[in-house]
Amino acid sequence: MSGLKKGLPLTLSREKTSLNLDFKYLVKTPDYYQEFFSFGKRLNSMRVKGRTVLNIAIMAVILSFFVTPLGDYSKVMLNRIFSFSPTVAKEANRETIADYNWRLKDENWDFFNFKESEGRVVFVNFWRTWKLPSHAELESVQKLYDAYKGKVDFYIITNEEKEPVEKFMQERNFTFPVTYSVVGDSSPLSGSNTPRSYLIDKKGKIVIQKEGVADWDNARMYQLLNSLLEK
Repeated sequence: MSGLKKGLPLTLSREKTSLNLDFKYLVKTPDYYQEFFSFGKRLNSMRVKGRTVLNIAIMAVILSFFVTPLGDYSKVMLNRIFSFSPTVAKEANRETIADYNWRLKDENWDFFNFKESEGRVVFVNFWRTWKLPSHAELESVQKLYDAYKGKVDFYIITNEEKEPVEKFMQERNFTFPVTYSVVGDSSPLSGSNTPRSYLIDKKGKIVIQKEGVADWDNARMYQLLNSLLEK
Protein backbone atom coordinates (compact mmCIF):
# COMPACT_ATOMS: atom_id res chain seq x y z
CA MET A 1 0.00 0.00 0.00
CA SER A 2 1.74 3.14 -1.23
CA GLY A 3 0.21 5.43 1.34
CA LEU A 4 1.82 3.61 4.29
CA LYS A 5 5.31 4.06 5.54
CA LYS A 6 7.50 1.01 5.38
CA GLY A 7 8.36 -0.63 8.66
CA LEU A 8 5.26 0.48 10.52
CA PRO A 9 2.89 -2.28 11.58
CA LEU A 10 -0.62 -2.23 10.12
CA THR A 11 -3.26 -2.21 12.82
CA LEU A 12 -6.96 -2.24 12.26
CA SER A 13 -9.24 -0.88 14.92
CA ARG A 14 -12.82 -2.09 14.99
CA GLU A 15 -15.13 0.24 16.95
CA LYS A 16 -18.31 -1.08 18.46
CA THR A 17 -21.39 0.22 16.76
CA SER A 18 -24.46 0.92 18.95
CA LEU A 19 -27.84 0.50 17.21
CA ASN A 20 -30.67 2.10 19.08
CA LEU A 21 -33.44 -0.23 17.91
CA ASP A 22 -36.67 -1.07 19.66
CA PHE A 23 -36.96 -4.83 19.28
CA LYS A 24 -40.45 -4.80 20.73
CA TYR A 25 -41.99 -5.01 17.26
CA LEU A 26 -39.28 -7.18 15.78
CA VAL A 27 -39.32 -9.89 18.39
CA LYS A 28 -42.72 -11.30 19.23
CA THR A 29 -42.76 -10.75 22.97
CA PRO A 30 -45.84 -11.25 25.19
CA ASP A 31 -46.47 -7.49 24.98
CA TYR A 32 -46.64 -7.76 21.22
CA TYR A 33 -49.32 -10.45 21.33
CA GLN A 34 -51.28 -8.53 23.93
CA GLU A 35 -51.34 -5.40 21.79
CA PHE A 36 -52.13 -7.42 18.66
CA PHE A 37 -55.15 -9.09 20.23
CA SER A 38 -56.24 -5.79 21.76
CA PHE A 39 -56.20 -4.23 18.29
CA GLY A 40 -58.16 -7.19 16.92
CA LYS A 41 -60.82 -6.76 19.56
CA ARG A 42 -61.15 -3.05 18.76
CA LEU A 43 -61.43 -3.80 15.05
CA ASN A 44 -64.07 -6.46 15.65
CA SER A 45 -65.96 -4.07 17.91
CA MET A 46 -65.98 -1.50 15.11
CA ARG A 47 -67.35 -4.09 12.69
CA VAL A 48 -70.07 -5.11 15.13
CA LYS A 49 -71.02 -1.45 15.63
CA GLY A 50 -71.12 -0.97 11.86
CA ARG A 51 -73.41 -3.96 11.42
CA THR A 52 -75.57 -2.71 14.29
CA VAL A 53 -75.98 0.70 12.65
CA LEU A 54 -76.84 -0.97 9.33
CA ASN A 55 -79.39 -3.26 11.00
CA ILE A 56 -80.97 -0.31 12.79
CA ALA A 57 -81.22 1.58 9.48
CA ILE A 58 -82.88 -1.40 7.78
CA MET A 59 -85.33 -1.81 10.67
CA ALA A 60 -86.15 1.91 10.50
CA VAL A 61 -87.01 1.62 6.81
CA ILE A 62 -89.18 -1.45 7.45
CA LEU A 63 -90.95 0.20 10.38
CA SER A 64 -91.63 3.27 8.27
CA PHE A 65 -94.11 1.16 6.31
CA PHE A 66 -96.07 0.28 9.44
CA VAL A 67 -95.90 3.40 11.59
CA THR A 68 -98.08 6.40 10.73
CA PRO A 69 -97.89 9.03 9.34
CA LEU A 70 -94.58 8.15 7.70
CA GLY A 71 -95.83 4.64 6.96
CA ASP A 72 -98.95 5.88 5.19
CA TYR A 73 -96.94 8.31 3.09
CA SER A 74 -94.43 5.61 2.12
CA LYS A 75 -97.15 3.19 1.08
CA VAL A 76 -98.95 5.82 -0.98
CA MET A 77 -95.73 6.77 -2.75
CA LEU A 78 -94.92 3.13 -3.52
CA ASN A 79 -98.42 2.58 -4.93
CA ARG A 80 -97.98 5.62 -7.18
CA ILE A 81 -94.56 4.48 -8.36
CA PHE A 82 -95.84 1.05 -9.33
CA SER A 83 -99.10 2.21 -10.93
CA PHE A 84 -99.37 1.90 -14.70
CA SER A 85 -101.80 2.82 -17.43
CA PRO A 86 -104.70 0.30 -17.36
CA THR A 87 -105.19 -2.34 -20.02
CA VAL A 88 -107.76 -1.58 -22.73
CA ALA A 89 -110.04 -4.48 -23.62
CA LYS A 90 -110.12 -5.59 -27.24
CA GLU A 91 -113.33 -4.52 -28.98
CA ALA A 92 -114.43 -8.11 -29.56
CA ASN A 93 -114.04 -8.91 -25.84
CA ARG A 94 -115.77 -5.86 -24.37
CA GLU A 95 -118.70 -6.55 -22.05
CA THR A 96 -121.82 -4.38 -22.01
CA ILE A 97 -123.07 -2.75 -18.84
CA ALA A 98 -126.08 -4.72 -17.62
CA ASP A 99 -128.34 -1.77 -16.82
CA TYR A 100 -128.22 2.02 -16.49
CA ASN A 101 -131.05 1.99 -13.97
CA TRP A 102 -128.91 2.60 -10.91
CA ARG A 103 -129.90 4.84 -8.02
CA LEU A 104 -127.14 6.95 -6.48
CA LYS A 105 -126.62 10.05 -4.30
CA ASP A 106 -124.74 13.18 -5.35
CA GLU A 107 -122.40 15.22 -3.14
CA ASN A 108 -125.40 17.09 -1.72
CA TRP A 109 -126.89 13.75 -0.64
CA ASP A 110 -129.70 14.04 -3.21
CA PHE A 111 -130.87 10.98 -5.16
CA PHE A 112 -130.35 10.75 -8.91
CA ASN A 113 -130.13 7.98 -11.50
CA PHE A 114 -127.21 6.69 -13.51
CA LYS A 115 -129.54 6.71 -16.54
CA GLU A 116 -128.55 10.36 -16.97
CA SER A 117 -125.27 9.15 -18.45
CA GLU A 118 -126.70 6.70 -20.98
CA GLY A 119 -125.19 7.42 -24.40
CA ARG A 120 -122.20 9.26 -22.91
CA VAL A 121 -118.58 8.34 -22.16
CA VAL A 122 -118.45 7.47 -18.46
CA PHE A 123 -115.62 7.02 -15.96
CA VAL A 124 -116.52 5.14 -12.76
CA ASN A 125 -114.20 4.73 -9.79
CA PHE A 126 -115.05 2.95 -6.53
CA TRP A 127 -112.91 4.11 -3.62
CA ARG A 128 -112.68 4.41 0.18
CA THR A 129 -111.16 7.17 2.32
CA TRP A 130 -109.51 4.62 4.61
CA LYS A 131 -107.80 2.58 1.88
CA LEU A 132 -104.28 3.76 1.02
CA PRO A 133 -104.36 2.42 -2.56
CA SER A 134 -107.31 4.74 -3.17
CA HIS A 135 -105.27 7.67 -1.84
CA ALA A 136 -102.51 6.83 -4.31
CA GLU A 137 -104.86 6.62 -7.28
CA LEU A 138 -107.09 9.63 -6.67
CA GLU A 139 -104.40 12.16 -7.54
CA SER A 140 -104.33 10.91 -11.14
CA VAL A 141 -108.14 10.69 -11.11
CA GLN A 142 -108.26 14.38 -10.14
CA LYS A 143 -105.97 15.28 -13.06
CA LEU A 144 -108.12 13.23 -15.44
CA TYR A 145 -111.22 15.03 -14.16
CA ASP A 146 -109.57 18.43 -14.62
CA ALA A 147 -108.79 17.56 -18.24
CA TYR A 148 -112.20 16.08 -19.20
CA LYS A 149 -114.86 17.56 -16.93
CA GLY A 150 -117.91 18.48 -19.00
CA LYS A 151 -116.91 16.00 -21.71
CA VAL A 152 -116.85 12.76 -19.72
CA ASP A 153 -119.26 11.88 -16.90
CA PHE A 154 -117.33 11.11 -13.71
CA TYR A 155 -118.69 8.87 -10.96
CA ILE A 156 -116.19 8.73 -8.09
CA ILE A 157 -118.21 6.45 -5.81
CA THR A 158 -117.92 5.58 -2.13
CA ASN A 159 -120.31 3.87 0.30
CA GLU A 160 -119.18 5.92 3.30
CA GLU A 161 -120.92 8.63 5.26
CA LYS A 162 -120.73 12.20 4.02
CA GLU A 163 -118.75 13.77 6.90
CA PRO A 164 -115.50 11.72 6.69
CA VAL A 165 -115.56 11.98 2.90
CA GLU A 166 -115.84 15.78 2.95
CA LYS A 167 -113.01 15.99 5.48
CA PHE A 168 -110.84 13.76 3.28
CA MET A 169 -111.56 15.88 0.20
CA GLN A 170 -110.70 19.13 1.99
CA GLU A 171 -107.45 17.81 3.45
CA ARG A 172 -106.21 16.74 0.01
CA ASN A 173 -107.68 19.60 -2.03
CA PHE A 174 -109.62 17.26 -4.33
CA THR A 175 -112.39 18.95 -6.32
CA PHE A 176 -113.92 16.12 -8.33
CA PRO A 177 -117.60 15.44 -7.52
CA VAL A 178 -118.19 12.61 -5.06
CA THR A 179 -120.98 10.11 -5.69
CA TYR A 180 -122.45 8.00 -2.87
CA SER A 181 -123.83 4.52 -3.39
CA VAL A 182 -127.16 3.63 -1.81
CA VAL A 183 -126.61 0.84 0.69
CA GLY A 184 -128.87 -2.09 -0.10
CA ASP A 185 -129.46 -1.15 -3.76
CA SER A 186 -128.11 -3.38 -6.50
CA SER A 187 -125.36 -2.14 -8.81
CA PRO A 188 -124.66 -3.02 -12.46
CA LEU A 189 -120.93 -2.67 -11.71
CA SER A 190 -118.99 -4.42 -8.97
CA GLY A 191 -117.51 -2.08 -6.40
CA SER A 192 -115.71 -4.69 -4.30
CA ASN A 193 -111.94 -4.75 -3.74
CA THR A 194 -111.44 -1.02 -4.09
CA PRO A 195 -110.03 0.80 -5.85
CA ARG A 196 -111.88 -0.50 -8.89
CA SER A 197 -112.50 1.50 -12.06
CA TYR A 198 -114.47 1.31 -15.30
CA LEU A 199 -114.40 3.26 -18.53
CA ILE A 200 -117.62 2.92 -20.53
CA ASP A 201 -118.18 4.10 -24.10
CA LYS A 202 -121.33 5.70 -25.55
CA LYS A 203 -122.79 2.31 -26.46
CA GLY A 204 -122.43 0.94 -22.94
CA LYS A 205 -119.36 -1.16 -23.75
CA ILE A 206 -116.83 -1.52 -20.93
CA VAL A 207 -113.57 -0.41 -22.51
CA ILE A 208 -111.51 -0.65 -19.32
CA GLN A 209 -112.16 -2.68 -16.18
CA LYS A 210 -109.38 -2.23 -13.64
CA GLU A 211 -109.01 -3.58 -10.10
CA GLY A 212 -106.28 -1.91 -8.07
CA VAL A 213 -104.27 1.27 -8.49
CA ALA A 214 -103.87 2.65 -12.01
CA ASP A 215 -102.31 5.73 -13.57
CA TRP A 216 -105.08 7.66 -15.32
CA ASP A 217 -103.05 10.77 -16.09
CA ASN A 218 -101.05 9.85 -19.18
CA ALA A 219 -100.99 10.50 -22.93
CA ARG A 220 -102.24 7.01 -23.77
CA MET A 221 -105.39 7.51 -21.68
CA TYR A 222 -106.03 10.95 -23.16
CA GLN A 223 -105.72 9.57 -26.67
CA LEU A 224 -108.20 6.81 -25.84
CA LEU A 225 -110.74 9.22 -24.35
CA ASN A 226 -110.46 11.56 -27.32
CA SER A 227 -111.18 8.68 -29.70
CA LEU A 228 -114.19 7.55 -27.63
CA LEU A 229 -115.60 11.08 -27.55
CA GLU A 230 -115.31 11.39 -31.34
CA LYS A 231 -117.29 8.19 -32.03
